[in-house]
Amino acid sequence: MKNITDYQNKNVLVLGLGKSGINAASLLKRLGANVVVNDKNTPKDLTQVNKLKKMGIDVITGSHPLELLDNISLIVKNPGIPYSNSLISEAVKRGLKIITEPELAYEILDAPLIAVTGTNGKTTTTTMIALMLNQGRKKGHAYTAGNIGISATKIAQKADANDTMVAELSSFQLMGITKLHPRIAVLTNIYEAHTDYHKTRANYIKAKMRITMNQTENDYFVVNWDNSEWQELAKQSQAKIIPFSRQCLTKDGAYLSNGKLFFRNEEIMSAEDINVPGSHNIENALAALAVAKLLGQSNEHIVEVLKTFSGVKHRTQYVTTFNERKFYNDSKATNIESTQKALDGFKAPVVLLAGGLDRGFTFERLEPYFKNLRGIVLFGQTADLLEQAAKKAGVKQIKQTQDAVSAVPLAYKMSEPGDIILLSPACASWDQWPTFEVRGDKFIEAVEKLEEEVKESK
Repeated sequence: MKNITDYQNKNVLVLGLGKSGINAASLLKRLGANVVVNDKNTPKDLTQVNKLKKMGIDVITGSHPLELLDNISLIVKNPGIPYSNSLISEAVKRGLKIITEPELAYEILDAPLIAVTGTNGKTTTTTMIALMLNQGRKKGHAYTAGNIGISATKIAQKADANDTMVAELSSFQLMGITKLHPRIAVLTNIYEAHTDYHKTRANYIKAKMRITMNQTENDYFVVNWDNSEWQELAKQSQAKIIPFSRQCLTKDGAYLSNGKLFFRNEEIMSAEDINVPGSHNIENALAALAVAKLLGQSNEHIVEVLKTFSGVKHRTQYVTTFNERKFYNDSKATNIESTQKALDGFKAPVVLLAGGLDRGFTFERLEPYFKNLRGIVLFGQTADLLEQAAKKAGVKQIKQTQDAVSAVPLAYKMSEPGDIILLSPACASWDQWPTFEVRGDKFIEAVEKLEEEVKESK
């Protein structure tokens, strides 16, 4: 951790009592700042609030009083709080500096930074990179951080020059950076997402591309080359462009050719040996191995990771097999493209569980991917819209139910031996669950309960 004096005696407002807010507030206090934490909600469990207060940090909950902005020199904002928020919009009018927690983490970070963004594949790619960099490592450690669920400031405080921080960064987080400068930045892809927050796709893309805005010709920008738009976006970067391509559109970086993974004409392994299913995971593997090769990792260690990595939780996560049905949890599929990729990864018939928050989309783009469905169980605000798409695709078994939990026994009744039962909602969870993680956990619990009931009935 770098010892910086920038925040000594500065008045800083931290918005949000989530993990990132709590860790940011603690760090700022350690750096000598006068810290106030504000959250519009009052938590039922006051354990963290009391800890902050014992550190000498003021905590104000229940509303966003505008007077909190008086005499403030900096705001560290929870990424999920939109800029349309009354307190934030007023802060913008006053010209106050607003950052997110990864920016604060970067200021004290003593380790090299690898940053990963994109609409889909961020978590898997981030995890793969860290595993590859840790395989056979003799000095230091590669830590994952950021949107993956581990506060960047927490990692930055313990990482030293021998370590590496591999940070997953969302568009929300990237809007609040100014100095953050990755040695290697990765763009997995960009699709339609978060227009409720960013208002336009152009704004969303602009936020994503901030990941490379401080890079120089001495850095690397690893970019998915399978879309002409992403190729054009790469031109905005000053860094060395390292492309990766599942469609073999380039051989300048990492690519798939004749079923094998290559890096700059060097064969790495067969794609069939990647342990996690789906074409999207080939893309994630290509992005990760490109980073690992740039940092000098051996093919042997890269292959070992890709042959054994079983996936991240809630992302096409294998749950269990019983009565010759395989169950997968893909609750992190909060957009249409994620569900397309999940369905494309299975050759066996699928019973799909889908639905959730209505963001104003229709689902025609899923119709070609519904051809392999044995059936579909729908829930949430988008159930009717998804049913329309399923009917147009000719899906024979269609049912609606309350949520992802009650959908499990219905999906099982639709299925036959050899089938895949897949939760891949194509929608955010916020109409019924606080996070996609909770939705996925509840699905897993329902599968485990069903498995017990089936076994007991035999």
